[in-house]
Amino acid sequence: MLNHSQTTDDLAPFGEDYGPGLMGEFAPIAREGEHHDLKLLKGRVPVDLNGAYFRAGPNPRFAPKGRYHPFDGDGMVHAAQFDHGRVTYRNRWVRTDAWQEEDRAGASVFDGIRDTLKGRPDRRLKDTANTDLVAQGGRVLALWYMSGDAYEIDPVTLETRGKCPGVAASGGSISAHAKVDEITDELIFFDYGLEAPYMHYGVVGPDGALKHFVPITLPGPRLPHDMAITEHYSILHDLPLIHDEEALKLGRHKVRFDPALPARFGVIGRYGAGESIRWFDFSPCFLYHVVNAWEEGDWVVMVGCRYMPERHADGSIDAQRTARNVAELQMRARLWVWRMNVRTGETEERMLDADRNVEFPTFNSRLSGRRTRFGYLVDHSETRTLQWYGIRKYDLDTGESLASWSDDPEHSFYSEPWFAAADNAVNEDDGYVISFQWNERLRRETLDIFDARDIGAGPVAQLEMPHRLPLGFHACWMAADRMKR
Repeated sequence: MLNHSQTTDDLAPFGEDYGPGLMGEFAPIAREGEHHDLKLLKGRVPVDLNGAYFRAGPNPRFAPKGRYHPFDGDGMVHAAQFDHGRVTYRNRWVRTDAWQEEDRAGASVFDGIRDTLKGRPDRRLKDTANTDLVAQGGRVLALWYMSGDAYEIDPVTLETRGKCPGVAASGGSISAHAKVDEITDELIFFDYGLEAPYMHYGVVGPDGALKHFVPITLPGPRLPHDMAITEHYSILHDLPLIHDEEALKLGRHKVRFDPALPARFGVIGRYGAGESIRWFDFSPCFLYHVVNAWEEGDWVVMVGCRYMPERHADGSIDAQRTARNVAELQMRARLWVWRMNVRTGETEERMLDADRNVEFPTFNSRLSGRRTRFGYLVDHSETRTLQWYGIRKYDLDTGESLASWSDDPEHSFYSEPWFAAADNAVNEDDGYVISFQWNERLRRETLDIFDARDIGAGPVAQLEMPHRLPLGFHACWMAADRMKR
């Protein structure tokens, strides 16, 4: 059964020739809009929840030229704005340079990641700004995982304002997983590419101006995905996921996992010189997403979701299957902690939870770079791409699962859940966890709001959305006081 706002065309608008990545829960929608007076299905929207929840994702406007991957789709922002118990939903495409070029052409003019390589002039790959959203300086920045421009989005209207001047002033790009220190309101970012020194690191101030930018020398071109910050340091990643050299020579993007290389994390002062970075070696792995990081005396502590390498029968790493799973977004991750002593050079690492495949982590972002006890993650399916069937709260010290909720484990697809502090919050978890949820059995999209102190009780409020939201990637929360800056 389809709900009141959906048609069968919504579920495969370009037909079935492009495969499952553009069908069903992945299918794009063709409209932008603004909706008030959402239908309340359960509970009551908390009046002490004020700000906006933003979620990014792919939403291609035109049928692709060739093979399609979710990273190829034009970025669309979906936002739920909370104002003393009232909720407004808006959605808009990010008007990137590529979006505007295809708008003028009335068709796709770029190739996808399966068919080309970033930087090729003959078969161009577009910066879709579809991967992550970060809130800084009273604006939202839409970012791309392969390093691109930082597009400024108005936090209320979702209008694309232009590009962040600080990132543009660096002469380079910004990777999707930049970090915002909400205490200083600084944007800390990295960029990576195919030419030496292969990485750059920078800091943008609350006014959007570039404050710091230095080269970071790597042994060769790498494919890092995330980074972390503490109060005084930043942590950059050099992982064993690298370009396949033969494919690179042919101008194609293909990843390879090299188990002979360690996972290296580089600790650098927030305003440190590039050559001051100190690298720490750990067991080989890929790492998509960090929860948070902080300092404990001489120790820098980073908690994240370690992508577990596939294994042969003899226990050795199956590099081919590991690389394929990463490329196809097949997640098998475990909550993990890495510790680095900046005085002695010692390292420690351990698994926090061996039993659960959890990813897309969030936390109370007002404490970015400071010690946090709680993390909020999704239960990730190991058989279905991007199916996040439940939300789970963790104790980041012990790895204990404190509470979890899933409305319908077989049919639910949650968005990345974000913690939103309640007005006048006192404790770290005084607030709410917010997520969109698509239920494929009911053909219904909802906005679910949980009490962060009691996620296991289910949503304290659930609202029906006016239409389905295509499955997406990352989200963020911007409190009302930060929207007014």
